[in-house]
Amino acid sequence: MARSILPFLMFEGRAEEAMSFYVSLFADGRIDEIARYGAGQPGAEGSVRLARFTVAGQSVMCIDSPAKHAFGFTPSVSLFITCEDEAEFKTLTTALAEGGQWLMPPDDYGFSRRFGWCNDRFGVSWQINLP
Repeated sequence: MARSILPFLMFEGRAEEAMSFYVSLFADGRIDEIARYGAGQPGAEGSVRLARFTVAGQSVMCIDSPAKHAFGFTPSVSLFITCEDEAEFKTLTTALAEGGQWLMPPDDYGFSRRFGWCNDRFGVSWQINLP
């Protein structure tokens, strides 16, 4: 039987930058563990071999893949955030969209007061909701 299911984000050299950015956005954000590639290992020395961080109570894993891939992140899978208030919504939508791309800019789409969907500067897709 499976013990857990965790989102797993694969980067190609920017895992630590992304992880540090994400944990800075949430009061409970923290880097829980990080293992780095050493000399002679397949990844760039010092880059993230495997890490786990927590944001909004959700544990997430990430890696800097030593292999180059013909694919990246897709908005078909996204991280969905439910905000407590307008201030949090504004803070998160502003920070996550900076350097990224809006798929659905912040607005009232009829299913909640405010909603926005973006790909951040790392390519990770976020849905930010204020019910």
